[in-house]
Amino acid sequence: MDDSPISASIEAHSPYSESLGMEVVAATRDAVVLRMPVTRALTNRNGVLHGGAIMSLADHAAGTATHLRLPPGAATTTLESKTNFLRPIRLGDVAEARPAALHLGRTTMVWQTTITRRDGKVAAVVTQTQLVLEWKDPD
Repeated sequence: MDDSPISASIEAHSPYSESLGMEVVAATRDAVVLRMPVTRALTNRNGVLHGGAIMSLADHAAGTATHLRLPPGAATTTLESKTNFLRPIRLGDVAEARPAALHLGRTTMVWQTTITRRDGKVAAVVTQTQLVLEWKDPD
């Protein structure tokens, strides 16, 4: 990843994602790519990546894509999310997330994020709606 101001702002605002081991590979208006290694801490009792971790990766990817399109003074939050789990991602593998815009509106943005395994097979597809809101600091 480069040292552009956009890249720095994306990396600086995600301590939760960092705690899961997510890496921002690309973060531009044209493409967002995130990767997350499957560690033991992120597996379920079957030894595969936990569904919640997959959803977190997709949420961070689509949130990042939305963040890159926000007008000054705006923020975003997830309004709705739906996940289809298609294949497991095993311990030692790497999950990759790539969001694609389905709708880029003024107040909402809808994304379809494809989660793939290292072998390129699709493991999950997540569709989510991001709300664009005016950020106000508490009084």
